[in-house]
Amino acid sequence: MARSTSPVIDSRPDRFSLSGFVFRQAQALLGFAIFLLLALAVAALATWNVTDPSYSYATGNPPANVLGYGGAAFADIAMQFFGLASVVALLPVVAWALALISGRRMSRLPQRAGAWALGSVLSSAVIGCFPPPLTWPIPNGIGGVIGDMILRFPALFVGAYPSGAFATAVGGVFALPTAWMMLFAAGIVGRTEAEEDEGDALGAMPSKARSVGDADEDEDDEGGGWLAFGALTHAWYMSQARMRRILGMAPRKRRQSDFESPYDFNDDEFGTLNEPVRAKAPAGRSERLEPSMEPRVSSPRRVVSAPSISLDDDDGEVPFDSDMPPRPADILPDDDEDDWMIRAPAKAAGGKPEPRVVPQISRPKPGARIERESQASFIRPEGFQLPSIHLLAEPKNFIRDTSLSADALEQNARMLEGVLEDFGVKGEIIHVRPGPVVTLYELEPAPGIKSSRVIGLADDIARSMSAIAARVAVVPGRNAIGIELPNSTRETVYLRELIASRDFEGSKAKLAMALGKTIGGEAVIADLAKMPHLLVAGTTGSGKSVAINTMILSLLYRLTPEQCRLIMIDPKMLELSVYDGIPHLLSPVVTDPKKAVVALKWTVREMEERYKKMSKIGVRNIDGFNARVEQALAKGEAISRTVQTGFDRHTGEAMYETEEFDLQPMPYIAVIIDEMADLMMVAGKDIEGAVQRLAQMARAAGIHVIMATQRPSADVIPGTLTANFPTRVAFQLPSPIH
Repeated sequence: MARSTSPVIDSRPDRFSLSGFVFRQAQALLGFAIFLLLALAVAALATWNVTDPSYSYATGNPPANVLGYGGAAFADIAMQFFGLASVVALLPVVAWALALISGRRMSRLPQRAGAWALGSVLSSAVIGCFPPPLTWPIPNGIGGVIGDMILRFPALFVGAYPSGAFATAVGGVFALPTAWMMLFAAGIVGRTEAEEDEGDALGAMPSKARSVGDADEDEDDEGGGWLAFGALTHAWYMSQARMRRILGMAPRKRRQSDFESPYDFNDDEFGTLNEPVRAKAPAGRSERLEPSMEPRVSSPRRVVSAPSISLDDDDGEVPFDSDMPPRPADILPDDDEDDWMIRAPAKAAGGKPEPRVVPQISRPKPGARIERESQASFIRPEGFQLPSIHLLAEPKNFIRDTSLSADALEQNARMLEGVLEDFGVKGEIIHVRPGPVVTLYELEPAPGIKSSRVIGLADDIARSMSAIAARVAVVPGRNAIGIELPNSTRETVYLRELIASRDFEGSKAKLAMALGKTIGGEAVIADLAKMPHLLVAGTTGSGKSVAINTMILSLLYRLTPEQCRLIMIDPKMLELSVYDGIPHLLSPVVTDPKKAVVALKWTVREMEERYKKMSKIGVRNIDGFNARVEQALAKGEAISRTVQTGFDRHTGEAMYETEEFDLQPMPYIAVIIDEMADLMMVAGKDIEGAVQRLAQMARAAGIHVIMATQRPSADVIPGTLTANFPTRVAFQLPSPIH
């Protein structure tokens, strides 16, 4: 019997082959991707706002577009150039996406792309013929810049922009070619005969193949489809296994019984188990040679294989009975597992989970400055040069105490849980965070346990844990109570590693100060400009002077004298005298309490002068003032204002004068008072009045006060003065700061 073959209607890969399957899936995926881009474009155009930050409108306000800055920029470009025609230009793209998803062929793609571009341009002219509404926010017409440019050519003949009946006629002339180009670009018109017949041919091809072809052709088509599906499934499992090996994941735990049949078979009924498995072709098919599979030997003591199964003969049919119970070997683990298998450690039933010990970051990550300064430079820098980080002491290798090991911390956590349970507080330690000085234990209390009850047990916890002291407080924003216990060995925190850290170098703070490390070992960076004033309290030897020196050095290592100036008042004549003579000082270090009053009053007058300058040029703070002055200096223009000086005696008209300002950027000023109690004893009223005015008003002028004292009591620092210092650092104190 002669075979009849179907005509070839497509030059693309065979639709039943693996390459054809992959091609169709990639084509559909591309269509869905185009649909996603269309949805994003429509969303950007639908939420377009002319006041959004874009290339044509500069503003600091956040964009109202749902896609953010990118969507605002895209919508602005589309509306400025094409106007409302930008929506019409998306219609052929929808047809392209549908063609890709449905698998329909489209020829002459370069011509259709060119027709789409030209049709988009002409559609701008068609839409531009309509008058814009009163609420149209841009100066161009609703056809955008391109539409206005095209409509200028008809205006050359009549001498005016098209309007009324003339605009309607021009729009009609442009509308016909625009519609044809859009339909041609979408593939609706201009299709070839092959494209017209493709849908019918693809629909009729299965029936023709069955009526004309014989059984061998059906076998080939069906076998090709299953082969493609099997190859794709095999590739998927291979990629999964490769990803597990790359990521270091443990392979799935396999048993020897996984390679065996889940049913018991007798050798008498099915023959020898060691025979190779050979699949037989079903009835009606030509016999094909299938690959033979040798039995897999998993252990020298046992050979595992599968019985010979025939797909069409009843003699060797396997009775797959659903009522047959599985073997016990499939439920219980086999003793002959492979050695490479990874077992998960068995967890005791009902056992309490171990607390999670968060590892400490031993050193902050160094920044680029220390690497830059480590290389010798043969070029002498111009201007002021910041001090080198190598002047500071290099951190020494710290040998961590064995009490901070993971096992010791977990043991302490269990002990702390027992101590709390002795006092009637039930809960669980969920995190243990070791730090350089203290270790934080995060307690998750049981339901019904009040936080005040746990906080009141601070002294009892310290006694039971044999610690010097314990601090208990609620962790903000979490359902946990923090319990801090001191370490047996304190780790020294070096200023050099804080100054050289990436956090300090990359900080956006105006007056950045490195204060130390967190419990996790990360650098703590604070901004004095946002505080805006700081009160430091602590007894002698508690670390107050170290904190003051750390703050001063942080400012010196980051800012030049043009950016920050200092006024230091040291009645004790010892702590701050080492800074005498540095270029950042506005005056020598003040040690006389009477001269301290003069220095503070000068600072008040400087604050008032700065406010006058800022009011003249219309800014609200020092940052706005410096930005305005730097902008004027960069452009080479002078800052001036016109003010009314009176009225003309004869005409009665207003008289104006132009006042020019010779302004320079103003530096920040940090006033550091080491001991407030000594100043209050000598000149209490004058000191209190000057410091209070600075604390109330000096923030916007860029003047900030750091005040240190040993006794933050009301007789030393009045309550009205303390209220203006919102930021406070407390060391060891005889009484709390109120």
